[in-house]
Amino acid sequence: MRGIRPTKRVTALGSAGALVTATLIAGAVAAPSATADAGRGQDREARGAAIAAAKAARAGIDWQDCPADWALAKPIQCGWVTVPLDYAHPNGKQIKLAVDRIGNTGTKEERQGALVYNPGGPGASGLRFPTRVTNKNPIWANTAKAYDFVGFDPRGVGHSAPISCIDPQEFVKAPKADPVPDSEADKLAQRKLAAEYADGCAERSGEMLPQMTTPNTARDLDVIRAALGEKKLNFLGVSYGTYLGAVYGTLFPGHVRRMVVDSVVNPSREKIWYEANLDQDVAFEGRWKDWEDWVAKNDATFHLGDTRAEVQDQWLKLRATAEANPIGGVVGPAELIGFFQSAPYYDSSWVPVATVFSKYVAGDTQAIVDAAAPDLSDTAGNASAENGNAVYTAVECTDAKWPTSWQKWDRDNTLLNKDYPFMTWANAWMNLPCATWGVKQQTPVDVKTGKGLPTVLIVQSTNDAATPYEGAVELHKRFKGSRLITEKDAGSHGVTGLVNPCINTRVDTYLLTGKTDAADVTCAPHATPKP
Repeated sequence: MRGIRPTKRVTALGSAGALVTATLIAGAVAAPSATADAGRGQDREARGAAIAAAKAARAGIDWQDCPADWALAKPIQCGWVTVPLDYAHPNGKQIKLAVDRIGNTGTKEERQGALVYNPGGPGASGLRFPTRVTNKNPIWANTAKAYDFVGFDPRGVGHSAPISCIDPQEFVKAPKADPVPDSEADKLAQRKLAAEYADGCAERSGEMLPQMTTPNTARDLDVIRAALGEKKLNFLGVSYGTYLGAVYGTLFPGHVRRMVVDSVVNPSREKIWYEANLDQDVAFEGRWKDWEDWVAKNDATFHLGDTRAEVQDQWLKLRATAEANPIGGVVGPAELIGFFQSAPYYDSSWVPVATVFSKYVAGDTQAIVDAAAPDLSDTAGNASAENGNAVYTAVECTDAKWPTSWQKWDRDNTLLNKDYPFMTWANAWMNLPCATWGVKQQTPVDVKTGKGLPTVLIVQSTNDAATPYEGAVELHKRFKGSRLITEKDAGSHGVTGLVNPCINTRVDTYLLTGKTDAADVTCAPHATPKP
């Protein structure tokens, strides 16, 4: 998932017809640890990564002012790091990764190197990370004194050899079919769209697809480390970025200096990726109810009902209206889910989503059209959304083996939808291209502690919808000596970007000194949004 407060990925699965926030769970891995009893292929990739890193260390990065259309003003600088498309052939085809940085704000003596960031996805760009310094984000002011803030576009994303699966304007076109099927014919239509989407990925991006894996992105991260002139990596990963960090820590345990992972993808091989997405459906329902409770408590502001049941009735009524007759001709149930899902994702969306909902119920339909409908004139934004979805799909589908039996998908999602209807079918259609994926699917890395891995700091809220809490517990078990900070009774995705001194001071202390508490810590929740 993305962003320090990861940005929402409201994205239309052009193919599978569901507007869904790519369940940013995201991220999977392909090759077993280079230090484990890996097969010859993995040994070759480990050697390839070492060759590429040595080359990058010699080349460095030619930092320049950023291109004008990247919207990254001075003093942020941009550059490129060259990596092999296929690490088994390190001298074969190369691709260029876009990177950016801003220098530490403190003295030379205070500087501790570069802090590299990944906001999630898979499919999200990290290039906005240095703007935390230019925008004077107070949460990061202490860390910025010590570190250069470095962002990058992962392979396939943005400016880094971007991939595509469908024409972007077609991808965002609305209204799409209601994700919740009424009939077998509805299911068949969605299955056809998903298969066409998978075929489109192969047609438009075929050469890249077999190499669009989390382990390869982890190898890219090591090449970036070398190009920066850093002996060891300091890394901040949010959402899918936690899985990238977990795989990096497994493949390169001796190359880690400090690592913070926030809102954790469950790294168990059994969960990556099919089961992880089913777990999300359950967690989203819980967090949706938390939001409805909050809306009901603030009925004096929103007038949507003073109990959760009344707010849910208003939602079902809105959904039924949009299904019968898309609002403004463009906002059907799929578009509603794409917009409303940001509330269970992020607390920062609670007020904006409730405000739009309230206006609609009061008779202002334009507010919901403005919020939920695509803007066909925003061709750059639409291309970016399509690219993000393409990368999400490519990485999750290539990282791991997915069920190919439609009966299994149908049975699992029909059952879940009975109790957890908010996201289940939308999520299913978004991921269904993986059932007919035309590229060999990998076996996820067995995430574990290797020689030299230092203390990793894990931060997680208990009610996170996109990356359920169990993921943090699982990574904590696998990374021996790690520390877990739990934000109790909170559920916003991306905890380190929120104001909560109990968490903020500990993240600062760890990044600045390497020190953590002697035991795991539970923090009270950050402040609930005020209408």
